[in-house]
Amino acid sequence: MTPTTTSAAINQSLLARCLRHRSFMIGGVLTGIMILAAVVSLFWTPQSAYDITIANRLKPLSGTFWLGTDQFGRDIFSMLMVGAQNSITVGVVAVGIGLVIGVALGALASARRGWTEEIVMRMSDFTFAFPAILSAIMITAILGPGAVNSMIAIGIYNIPIFARLTRGSANAIWAREFVMAAQAAGKGRFRITVEHILPNIVNIIVVQATIQFAIAILAEAALSYLGLGTQPPNPSWGRMLSEAQTMIYNAPLLAIYPGITIVLAVLGLNLLGDGLRDVIDPRLSRQR
Repeated sequence: MTPTTTSAAINQSLLARCLRHRSFMIGGVLTGIMILAAVVSLFWTPQSAYDITIANRLKPLSGTFWLGTDQFGRDIFSMLMVGAQNSITVGVVAVGIGLVIGVALGALASARRGWTEEIVMRMSDFTFAFPAILSAIMITAILGPGAVNSMIAIGIYNIPIFARLTRGSANAIWAREFVMAAQAAGKGRFRITVEHILPNIVNIIVVQATIQFAIAILAEAALSYLGLGTQPPNPSWGRMLSEAQTMIYNAPLLAIYPGITIVLAVLGLNLLGDGLRDVIDPRLSRQR
């Protein structure tokens, strides 16, 4: 069997496991809908998500306003679509910050060991002493409210998570025979990390990134709810919840729509991450 044939067989097997895995499929569909809504909203929305028209306030569901309007006359469906842009952007940037810096620190700690590892791990422990939302609130309170500062705050919290994951996974790979053979061949620790360690833990990192993406969306919604996240006039699911609380008795759907959207987005990403873990490592698979 040629390497090309072997690679094709592996890909087919992986695809078959993905299609059979219920959590992966449900999570993929929910996540795909969120991404599709964000992409489509770049070019089209049923109505403007920004225009305030008091004459249209609290309109019910109709062909013009698919989910009705809020107390300012803005189209709710359009705001949810544009809000998906904000959530995905915050998630990608926040996870990216944690991924790049955290993986680098974790790989460095595992490669150098000694005091380097001790310093990186104790810094991670210090960061973990503060809950995610509390840390984000403190950082945004210092830097000021806004989407950019929310990304930075959530990204800083993600750094120790990826650092600890990378360090623990890399330590297990360093004890493998092929790594010892690479050391015997005269390869340096940096080269071994790049060529052997990181490629063998990338699957674990990808799964964790998916899970942290969901947490980032939830954290951004919480910050926006508190007025520390995305600022007006840009739509945000969390701020839609905050604005709806004053109308909870007159128009409860204003809170239900963004609440359900947040739940489905986070649920989809969590299911996707859970499915990815099982698909990538069949030993962890559970009967669905």
